[in-house]
This record gives sequence, C-alpha cells and structure tokens, in this order.
Amino acid sequence: MSRLFPRALLQATAIAAVLAIVPIGTGAMAAVDTGTYKEIAIFMDVFNRVKAEYVDKVDDKTLVKGAIDGMLAALDPHSSYETGLDYDNLRIQTSGSYGGLGLTVTMEDGAVKVIAPQEDTPGWRAGIKSGDYITHIDGKLIFGMTLDEAIQQMRGKPGSKITLTLQRPGVSDPLVKTMVREQIVQKPVKWSVKGNVGIININTFSEHTGDAVNAAIRGIDKQLGHLPTGYVVDLRDNGGGLRDEAIAVADNFLSSGVIVSQRGRDRSDVETFYAESYFKGDPSHGLPVIVLTNAGTASASEIVAGALQDHHRALIMGERSFGKGSVQTVIDLGDNAALRLTTSRYYTPSDRSVQEGGIEPDVLVPQISDADYKKRPVFREDDLRRHLINEIKNDDSVIESDSKPDPRFSATPEQLKAKGIDDFQLDYAIKTLARLGPAAQVAAKR
Repeated sequence: MSRLFPRALLQATAIAAVLAIVPIGTGAMAAVDTGTYKEIAIFMDVFNRVKAEYVDKVDDKTLVKGAIDGMLAALDPHSSYETGLDYDNLRIQTSGSYGGLGLTVTMEDGAVKVIAPQEDTPGWRAGIKSGDYITHIDGKLIFGMTLDEAIQQMRGKPGSKITLTLQRPGVSDPLVKTMVREQIVQKPVKWSVKGNVGIININTFSEHTGDAVNAAIRGIDKQLGHLPTGYVVDLRDNGGGLRDEAIAVADNFLSSGVIVSQRGRDRSDVETFYAESYFKGDPSHGLPVIVLTNAGTASASEIVAGALQDHHRALIMGERSFGKGSVQTVIDLGDNAALRLTTSRYYTPSDRSVQEGGIEPDVLVPQISDADYKKRPVFREDDLRRHLINEIKNDDSVIESDSKPDPRFSATPEQLKAKGIDDFQLDYAIKTLARLGPAAQVAAKR
C-alpha cells in the first residue's frame, strides 16, 4: 500500500525509523586505515571492468548508487541511500506535507487502486472512492506503469491541474475528475471522545506531533466541559518517525524523569532526554492512561510506550510491539539525496532495550474483532535479515503471568459486531478506563 506521501517503505522496509536529522557537515568521518585503500582499489578494479566489459553500456550514476545500496544493505535493515521518490518520501515523512491529491493508493494486478482519500483534500472533494481504479492521468494510459511512476505523476506543485480517469466497480462508464493539486498536510493525530474517555490516535511522528497531542488533550477537555476519566493513546500500526516528536508526545504525560537515552558506538557517546513538564505542568492532569500497541507499533512509538510503562504512567494494552530499538541519523547529501544511517541504540528509562524483544503489554488483549488475526503472518524486527542484536537481553520467563484468559476473548467477530464492536482492543481499553468511574466534574482550566 502506498500514500501519495510515505509509501509502504515507511511501514515495511524501514518500519519508519526513529529519525534524527542532521546536516552533512556534522557527520563524524570514520578513520581511514591502510587496509581501506586496498579494499577501495579492489572496488575500483571491479567498477572499471563492469564499465568496460558489461554486455550493455551502464553509466557511472547507476553503478555508484548500486554500490552504495549494497554497502548499506550489508549493515542492517534500516540504513539506506535515498534518492528520487524515496528521498521525497523521507522528506514527507519528517515534514508531514506534500503537493498532491491526498490519495492513498496501491498496485493491484498492474493497476493503481485507491485505498482511501484523505478527508478534505482534492481527491476527497472530487468524490474519489476507496476501490476506484486509476486508468489514465491527464489522458495518458498508466496501465503497466510502476506505482512509483504513477505517484510521481500525481504529485506536483500546489495550484497545478491534473485530470484522473477512474474505473469504479459496478459502474460501466469511466469517471473523469479534474482537480487542482494542493499542499496536503498530514494529520498525525486524531482524537475523539467516547463516553467519558478521551481517545488520541497517533499515526506517525512528523513535525509538530507533540503539539498536536497537546491540542488533542485540550480539545477533549473542552468537548466534555470537564476532565475525562482518562485517555486511550492508540499507537497501533504507528511505524515511528522523528525521535524529538516521540519525546514531545511522552512529555505530555510525564511531569519529570528520563524519557529515553541513546548510545552510539563509543561508550562516551550517550545522550539522555528528560521530561520538561515539571516546568510547565502536566497537560494530561495525571489522569489514567492506556496505551494500545500491536506488532506494527515501532521505533518512535516504542519510545513513548516504553517511557510511560517504565514510569508507571500508563497501562500498555494489546500485543507485543515491533522491537526496533535503533536510531537512524538522516544526513542530507544535496542533489535530492540523503543517507539514512543507524548511529545509535535507544533505551527506555529503566535501561531496557526494545531491540528484537519490543514492548510487552501489561495486559495482553488480542484483536478478536479481526476474523483473520490468528492466521495473518506477523513480522517484527527479529524477522528482518541483519537486524541489530539486543546486547542486553532480559529473561522475563520468571515473571508471574495470568494463565487464565479473559472469557471475553472467546467472542467471535460476528458476536462482537452484533454488539456494535468493530475494534475489540479499543473497546476493551475504553471499558477498562470506564470502570474507574467518572472523573470529578471539575471544569478544565485552559
């Protein structure tokens, strides 16, 4: 699946890394020893032979990019060289905006299929629906194009026009939609209220996510007219993003203490990040918090979950998270290219590394409203080739566990649907908070 912003690479190949952005000039240069020159000489010999003798003529740019890609692929799954559309996706991941139509698309049997339009975007206002197939762009047939090529054509400068021809299942005549591209701003946070519980859904960690969570807390208080019983923070399928935004999000629920620390190759290369709410108060009023996680909860999301769990500030509920405990530094190389390099590991406040193992929920709640949840394959960090090894593995086998499953976990999707429950994990979290009773009817002061 792809969005006319981050493609599937943001949740699959990189599982959206914890990213730290630095300019090229600040990158430390590795010491070059005499053995390095020998290896470079071998590389240049192969390079020259390929240029001179390969069956087809090949340019230097192709060879150099291939060499860089291969070098980084030999390290770990999250280091990469980003150019072209991948570079654009990386920039969009961090900035949270792009010029386009606001459509999430995928490739199906050689055709570009719409997954969903983002609300209040050109695609949404034009009436494009989930399941529509895009057949032409500006009158040109796109069948056989790669997904990247189609996305590049649909993106563009805000204010420029574009015409899509679509085929909608069940409709015989094609649909022609002419739209004007806009600057699409991703909404990293959505919030709602159910009963007396505030629900904060964080789908990525791009610029200003921390501020958006703060605004969500205020919005919940304002809608209720008083403080809620508590908050559900939904981090399911959130592949991560910017480290600093993860820290800012956690800071909305902590009044003091360590949020995360990161350690580089050298023992002295340690950086620790603290909550700052001590100086500005606790935006979440110290109210109960439940954090929802699953196998798609990764990286920056695990920083938040780990910090709130270690400080006993939140109950982690759902399923074990992805287990990506490394930080990637993004170094802009100019000419629409960037190096994303794994430079450190991060640790939770209690000095835990989530690498490989992930965050274990305090309350294991399966998503039984999904009929295929037992059959669908689940992939985590330890399934990826060349993943980093967790150097500090904890043996939790001696921790007492409740072997008696909750009888509510035996319900079928059909039984749940009959009760109006289409998201069992979220429903379970809301009901858990609701058992605490109504919050004091105190007007929220803002």
